[in-house]
Amino acid sequence: MHTPEAFRADDLQRVHKLMQDYNFAALVTTQPDGVPVATHLPFVLDTQCGSSGYGTLLCHMARANPQWRSFDAEHEVLVIFQGPHTYISPSWYEATLSVPTWNYAVVHAYGKPRIVEDATVLYNMLCTLIEQSEAQFDKPWPFDLPQDYVQKMIRGTVGFEIEITRLEGKFKLNQNRPRTDQVHVAATLQNSGDALGGDVAQLMREKL
Repeated sequence: MHTPEAFRADDLQRVHKLMQDYNFAALVTTQPDGVPVATHLPFVLDTQCGSSGYGTLLCHMARANPQWRSFDAEHEVLVIFQGPHTYISPSWYEATLSVPTWNYAVVHAYGKPRIVEDATVLYNMLCTLIEQSEAQFDKPWPFDLPQDYVQKMIRGTVGFEIEITRLEGKFKLNQNRPRTDQVHVAATLQNSGDALGGDVAQLMREKL
């Protein structure tokens, strides 16, 4: 990923937070014939697991999805986490000679996938994903389904984990503009009423 120095995100805690807040990501792999394949999946980030210090991603996909068959323990896969993003109008800058751009935050995580064979481990992975996803609700769904039904559903999935070996964060938030422009753009986005624009504004304020 092309990342100018001004946009490089080296704060691991901040990068991890984006991955957790926007955990529906794109898993990109390459088939033996060289054709790239992508699947969009919810990921759980375990920040405490892994020797690199970057953490480990836990995930599952439908067994009918052939992508998992191309997993190779010798080659890295790429997981793309897309954070908030929005169009930036040049009319929000002080300088009249300016062009439009796009502000965004994105993280690329690389690692070698490993299939999870243990049914108990896979079950616990699913429980973690459900618990994290349900935590936003006043009355979280308790996942109290009959075990025979649960096991039948699990057999239709393939669990896997990816120990992150490389992590690239890019937060393009007008850092290449004067501070006055950054403040004005953040305020404009915050007042726009657009949810994504508001999230970008929040990231910009954290960076100021």
